[in-house]
Amino acid sequence: MFQSLLIALREGVEAALVVGIVLVYLNRTGRAALTRYVWAGVAVAVAASVAGAVALERWQLNQEGIEGILMLVAAVFVVTMIVWMNRVSRRLKREIEDRVEHIAQRATWAAGLGLAAFVFLMVVREGIEMVLILRAVDLSTGGLGIWTGTGLGLALAVTLGVLFFRGTVKISLPKFFAATSAILMVVAAQLLLTGMHELSEALWIPASKREMAILGPIVRNDVFFFLVILCVAAWLLFREWKASGKALVPAAPQAESPAAHAARAEGPHRHWMFAGAMACLAVIILLGTDLVLARVSAAPALATPVVAEHGEIRLPVASLLGQKISYFSVEDARQTVRFLVLRRPNGHLQVALDACRICGPASNRPEGDTLICLNCGAEIPLSALDVPGGCNPVLVGSRAENGNLVISVAALTGALPPAPEP
Repeated sequence: MFQSLLIALREGVEAALVVGIVLVYLNRTGRAALTRYVWAGVAVAVAASVAGAVALERWQLNQEGIEGILMLVAAVFVVTMIVWMNRVSRRLKREIEDRVEHIAQRATWAAGLGLAAFVFLMVVREGIEMVLILRAVDLSTGGLGIWTGTGLGLALAVTLGVLFFRGTVKISLPKFFAATSAILMVVAAQLLLTGMHELSEALWIPASKREMAILGPIVRNDVFFFLVILCVAAWLLFREWKASGKALVPAAPQAESPAAHAARAEGPHRHWMFAGAMACLAVIILLGTDLVLARVSAAPALATPVVAEHGEIRLPVASLLGQKISYFSVEDARQTVRFLVLRRPNGHLQVALDACRICGPASNRPEGDTLICLNCGAEIPLSALDVPGGCNPVLVGSRAENGNLVISVAALTGALPPAPEP
């Protein structure tokens, strides 16, 4: 929720800044009649952005590779947005006014269309960026919080824009963009890592078990990135507070001795050290608690031991139809092989190893309509088990015979991927 709120706030403020500069300049130069064209451009840009959001929402991305590319593109957009605004923020007002002045010198209808087109392009750029980035964030986190944060961010951006140009609120735009840029860099890092993880799952880029074990828990752990963003925000507030405190502290009397001056300065310094230590301790406790909870929830699903006869495993079909997923294990001459039987909605039974091509026999656990890889934390939809690659369990052939599901032990061991290097 916080990520979507920040993205919507940043993009909304940038769009509001552009529109506000254009409106203020038109009113100041006696061209208020052209403002209706400005609002027309804003309306068309908003409609185009909403249409783009609806199109992306209906485009159901269910392939890890496509999701990974979208996340990488979104990460690039975040970085370029930060770089662009930091480069042009000092001369943005002057450039917009010059552009508006050039357009407004034409005939009324031509000036109106030019202004509408100019505002449309400036606003729709922010809107499309926000749609793409939020779509990528939704893929990596999901939930109702994405839409709630977006709505709050846009509402806050509009409010700040109105108050800023009315002079009700004094906002230091350089400080605002610097603070949001620092936090958005964390969001860009999350999108980049998640995109790399998705591309690894899709087998579009090479990855080892160790790399997946490092990237997976990080990109799947929303608490981790929330704490990082919280720490960055706290550091920015601390820096601003300390800078403002220095400006307000009166100069020490000339007659004050060095010892008295040191004693007077030691008090606030000790308070800051104590506050910093407590903040670090709180972060460590939260991270430790989250790690413990993650380890507890990472226990593999219980598997029922079965015995093979003449190289084949026979499972009564009637006992498998009562559960969506059933886990089993069989002793081979060299190792214990875990496998699962999935009951499809149409009653069809599908057999797969409790292992994948990348992470090997790392096992997984069911969670709703997905399987969670215990090595990298990948979420595998049950509907995607037919798709080879990634962390999808390796499918194994089976047959129905006399009311039993028959599975060959040789087929299980033959399909088992080699254990990756630790």
